[in-house]
Amino acid sequence: MMKSLKKNHFSNGLARFAAVASLLFLLPAAGAESQQKVVSELSTQDEIQKFCTNIADAARDQRYLMQKQELEKLQSDVNERIAVLEDRKAEYEDWLARREHFLNQAKSNLVDIYKTMKADAAAPQLEKMHVEIAAAIIMQLPPRQSGLILSEMDAQKAATVAGIMSQATDKNTSKDPS
Repeated sequence: MMKSLKKNHFSNGLARFAAVASLLFLLPAAGAESQQKVVSELSTQDEIQKFCTNIADAARDQRYLMQKQELEKLQSDVNERIAVLEDRKAEYEDWLARREHFLNQAKSNLVDIYKTMKADAAAPQLEKMHVEIAAAIIMQLPPRQSGLILSEMDAQKAATVAGIMSQATDKNTSKDPS
């Protein structure tokens, strides 16, 4: 019985030894496998992070490109509008120069015409004109003739013309006579 107990004890010990040995043999493999899993998970996380970053970078670049294109389009629209406005400004300045030249010629000729007219003939015509133009003409006539014309005009119209003339000579008044 002792022999069988020894044999049984020996075979149990041997079985235990084999089990422990096989576990010890598998431990490094399991450790390596778990290390591979950790390394694999880390590299997968890194790859995911890099992938997402690359997509985000590409999306950001695309967004910047679209914004740049939109800004360039807006800039070209603004440049076109500026060109149109500059053309209109040049047109207006040309028109204004021609108008000023014409007005200066007409003014001197018109003043000469009214200088030769009698006050009772000039007054009704000046009454029907725009008040500022009438005031400008009367201001350039000799004082005696201006007084005669104003006395022949309607009293209210003459007062308005005289008011404009006095404002024109006052340096503290704005340029707008109204």
